[in-house]
Amino acid sequence: MARTLVVVETVLLFVLGVLIIVAGLLLSIGLHELGHFAFAKLFKVRVGQFMIGFGPTLWSRRRGETEYGVKAIPLGGYISMAGMFPPARRADGAVDGPVDAASPRPQRARPSTTGLFDVLVQDAREASADTILAGEEERVFYKLAWWKRVIIMLAGPAMNLVLAIVFAAILVCGLGLPVPSTTIADVGSGTPAAAGGLRADDRVVEIDGTDITSYTQMTAIIRAHAGRQMTVVVDRGGSRETLRITPESRQVQVYDRWGTPATDWLGQPVLTRAGFLGIGSYTSMQRQDLGSAFAYLGSDIEGIAKIVVTLPARVTQTVQSTLEGKKRDGSGPISLVGIGEIAGQVAASDSPILNRTVAMVSVLAQLNVALFVFNLVPLLPLDGGHVVGAVWEAVRRRFAAWFKRPDPGPVDMAKLVPITLVVTGVLALMSLALIVVDIVNPIIIS
Repeated sequence: MARTLVVVETVLLFVLGVLIIVAGLLLSIGLHELGHFAFAKLFKVRVGQFMIGFGPTLWSRRRGETEYGVKAIPLGGYISMAGMFPPARRADGAVDGPVDAASPRPQRARPSTTGLFDVLVQDAREASADTILAGEEERVFYKLAWWKRVIIMLAGPAMNLVLAIVFAAILVCGLGLPVPSTTIADVGSGTPAAAGGLRADDRVVEIDGTDITSYTQMTAIIRAHAGRQMTVVVDRGGSRETLRITPESRQVQVYDRWGTPATDWLGQPVLTRAGFLGIGSYTSMQRQDLGSAFAYLGSDIEGIAKIVVTLPARVTQTVQSTLEGKKRDGSGPISLVGIGEIAGQVAASDSPILNRTVAMVSVLAQLNVALFVFNLVPLLPLDGGHVVGAVWEAVRRRFAAWFKRPDPGPVDMAKLVPITLVVTGVLALMSLALIVVDIVNPIIIS
């Protein structure tokens, strides 16, 4: 009976962890879209829909000109702004499809060719034109000044950055982070530390005459003494003992200031030759200042940016490792399913409640960092793709003005729709692959 209760409790805690992350994800998506929405309304663009999720609509309600709703698949969200794409320009410089004042639907003609590319572009233009209501032809996205479009598109990722800052501040300044101490937790058998007489629960207080005040300082000195003897003074049960230890020179993992293993752009561990003792240290939760919170966030941004930039290669490596039966790399890419699994494991673990809270807040911070970084990728349909289009339009118009040429008009982003579909398809395939891997070969936290 007692065992059954333990199993039930573990399952409930696992489910609770997943629900917390789902709630955090929905909040993050909702605030992302709210960023776009707020500035679109500020700049008088008509917004027809504000949706969280994709697929079938679970719930929706119209308020004013906008339909607000939640869809079945919580993998993103969108707002529908009027006139995302400009009408096509003819060879004489005029635009196709002038708006008939008596009809909300612009007049337009199908292209003379029937190639797939032309059909996709024309369909995109028609869908965009259908969002423009009669009498509101100026309340469209493509007619905004380029800098207003940049603000609208960056406002979404900016909201995720703000959320990430909030979570990082709660984590670093409020809850604290696990920081290694100078007190030895364990000594590896057959290591230089064991040969030199170090024991568990020894506290290192001095090395070669230098007072030791932090774990970072201690490890830096040890690594610098590869193959050279050190005089180590430890506090052992209230009395001081002097030991002579020679660190072994070997390839060791590089860690950042937070104790996270460093990796290169392809996710491989960064190694360096340095002094090695073979010890582990106790950790304690320590609150730090706001500057440390920003440093912590910067480290997260750098790490996730490396994953995003090399995402196809990282996903391929992850799939290959799974097919080869290898243990999952915890620093590699992960789907939302995998994030939920980690959250469930954290909630159901037997760690102290503070440690579990720290882990959950850390996951939420990293989730928002991922949304921030990923949406800045300069490809459609991501926000960064629209930003690049707006900036390119500003550059074209500036050059036209300098060289006394006619205004080239808005950049025809509709022509990039086929590329957008390819990017969307690739992202969908990678997401599906990661979901399958997360199910059959999940990351198991220790």
